[in-house]
Amino acid sequence: MTAEPRAVPAPLVNLANALTTMRLLLVPVFGALVVASGMTDPAWRMAAWGAFTVASVTDLVDGWVARSLNQVTAFGKVADPIADKALIGTALLLLSWYELVPWWVTALILGREFGITALRLVVLRRGVIPASRGGKLKTLLQSVSIGWFLLPLPDHLAAPAPWVMYAALVVTLLTGADYVVRAVRLKRVP
Repeated sequence: MTAEPRAVPAPLVNLANALTTMRLLLVPVFGALVVASGMTDPAWRMAAWGAFTVASVTDLVDGWVARSLNQVTAFGKVADPIADKALIGTALLLLSWYELVPWWVTALILGREFGITALRLVVLRRGVIPASRGGKLKTLLQSVSIGWFLLPLPDHLAAPAPWVMYAALVVTLLTGADYVVRAVRLKRVP
């Protein structure tokens, strides 16, 4: 009988972690570009949109790279959600500061994000609740809406941005409620 090969842990320095680190480093760059734009200068707004878009794409790619190339690390598991929340949180706070997104929308979305993060820590001993398709839709809608707000578009093309943000808010709250239900079920399992 042959022994099963032991799983070799992924090295800390790998492509997936590099993408996550790049996203973390892009957050202050993105924030500085938004502030430089004052949300009035089209060139700076385009630069902010570009930084946000690159950071958002790394969010899509790093998880896929980590799983497909067996590059999942403890660093990635911790840094990836931090990078996601830092990027989305910075964007929402700045868009609210410039009065493009109502503060109550930002408060609800960020409250959900931090609440679910805290809940994840509470149920971690019982298991991990994987991201749902709704969670992926939430992230997509948030990113598309933020990107839409960042672009210097004429009014008639910019008009749908708030509606996409409201759709993102609804999906954010629904997926948060779903996560709470799944966490309660997980906690009840002996």
